[in-house]
Amino acid sequence: MTLQQLLDQGTEQLRSAGVPDAGLDARYLLLDTFGLGLASFLADRGRNVDGLPGGAEKAQAYEALIARRSGRIPLQQLLGVQEFMGLEFFVNEHVLIPRQDTETLVELVLEERKQRDLDVLDVCTGSGCIAVSLARLGGYRSVTALDVSTEALKVAEKNAAALLGEYDGDFRLVQSDMFAGLETKETEAQPGQEPGKAEILPGQEPGKAEVLPGQEPGKAEILPEQAAGKAAASRDLTRPSLTPQFDILVSNPPYIPSQVIEGLEPEVRDHEPRLALDGSPDGLKFYRILASEGKRFLRPGGSVYFEIGWDQAQAVSALLEREGFTQIRTVKDMAGMDRVVGAVLGAAADNGHQAPGRSWETVRTIQARPMEQGI
Repeated sequence: MTLQQLLDQGTEQLRSAGVPDAGLDARYLLLDTFGLGLASFLADRGRNVDGLPGGAEKAQAYEALIARRSGRIPLQQLLGVQEFMGLEFFVNEHVLIPRQDTETLVELVLEERKQRDLDVLDVCTGSGCIAVSLARLGGYRSVTALDVSTEALKVAEKNAAALLGEYDGDFRLVQSDMFAGLETKETEAQPGQEPGKAEILPGQEPGKAEVLPGQEPGKAEILPEQAAGKAAASRDLTRPSLTPQFDILVSNPPYIPSQVIEGLEPEVRDHEPRLALDGSPDGLKFYRILASEGKRFLRPGGSVYFEIGWDQAQAVSALLEREGFTQIRTVKDMAGMDRVVGAVLGAAADNGHQAPGRSWETVRTIQARPMEQGI
C-alpha cells in the first residue's frame, strides 16, 4: 500500500463516520504520524509504506488515530496542539480547545491597552491561551491566571513554560474557583515590598520566578504540599493578605446554556470538558460572578473584556451596567457575530478611549489573524 492509498483509506473511513473535513483531517494525521511536510508527502505519496523507515509501525499508528477520529475525538486532541495568535499551544482532553473566535478578545486588549506597566487577571484560563498570549504579545508587567481545574492548570503551566521564555514580567497560575482563591493564594507582601508583588529573593532578577535547585527555569515554584501545575501560593495560607488589584480583567467563561450542550457536535459535547462549557440554564452564571465580584479586584478605571455567545451581548452588558461599569460595548468576530463585551470600571475613568454614545453598542469587528483551516 502506498502513502496515497493509506491516506485515501483513512479519508473514506472518516467520511463514513460523518467527520467534517474528512480529507483534511486524514491528511493532518498522516503527515504527523509519518513526520512529513506537505511537500515531502507529495513527492513520496507513490512510495510503498513498507519501504519507508518504520513504515509498517507508522501505518498501524495512523490507522489507530483514524479509528479514534472516527469516534469523533477532536483532531487537536489527537495531534496535541492548536495554533492561537500565531503560537502553538499544547492541548488535551482537560481543556477547551482554543478557538479563532477568542483571538478577537486578545486582539482587542492588545489594541486598546498598549501600556506595559499593567497587571492582568485572566479568570477561567483553561489552556492559558489568553493569559500566555497577552503576556508574550503585550509584555504586561504581570499576568495572573486562575482556574478551578488542577488538570487545566498543568496544561497552562506547560504552555507558559514553552512560550514565555523571554517574558520578563510576572506570570502566575493560581487554582481558584472564580475569585475565591485570590486573596488566600496571593503572595503576602513582606516589609518594604509592594502589595501584590511576588517576593524577590537576593540575587534574583525582578519579574523572574524563583528557580529552586533541580527546577527548570521558567517553571513556577511548586511547594511540597502543592500539586504540580499550580502556581506558587503564599507560604502561610492562614495569614490574611491584601486584595490584589488589576488593571485588566479578561475571561472566556463557560457560557453555553446547559440544555444547548446536548445538541453540539460530538467533538465538543463528548470530548471537551463540560466544566468549561456549561454556563447554567441561562448561560449567564459566570458573567454574574464576573460582574459583581470582579470589580473588587479592579483598580478605578480598570477594563474588563469577556468573550460571549452570539446572543448574549445585551444580557451581559446589562449585568455590567448594573454593577457600575461604563463604556460598555460589543465587538464582533470575523464572522460578524457578537463575540466580546468590553467595559470600564467607574464613570470618570476612560483610559484615553472614546466612550460610545450609549451602552450595548456594537462598535467594530476585530480582524483576527488567519489560521490554517482545519486546525
